[in-house]
Amino acid sequence: MNIKNCKKCGKIYNYDGFNICYHCRRKEEEMFFTVREYIYSNTKADIREVSEATGVSTKKILEFLRQGKLEIKEGSNLILDCERCSKPIKTGRFCKECANEIEKELKGAFKKDNIDNSEQNSYRTGNKLNVKNRR
Repeated sequence: MNIKNCKKCGKIYNYDGFNICYHCRRKEEEMFFTVREYIYSNTKADIREVSEATGVSTKKILEFLRQGKLEIKEGSNLILDCERCSKPIKTGRFCKECANEIEKELKGAFKKDNIDNSEQNSYRTGNKLNVKNRR
């Protein structure tokens, strides 16, 4: 049994893959649903208004947007910027263009890493063969 302290409330809980306990997760879910309902019924509200009306901090609302849990509707006063190029986006951390570029870079790095590893493995195998042949 793996026991941890909740990052939010500090209580001990049986670790289930989340850094916060079940009760804190439920509270976050309730906040999320409250914010979502308010945003979808008040599309012209800005983040300060949403925070004041729902009692949820602006930081938590931005976290929901960055996690992709919420999406800003057309015509909304909420503003979210791409973390890479600062273009306005509706949800997440990056615009589609930056997300595609990051994905390509990661795939390229992964391929390069696999090539490097296979070259090292063949080199090691070659050395072992050479060592055996010397005996």
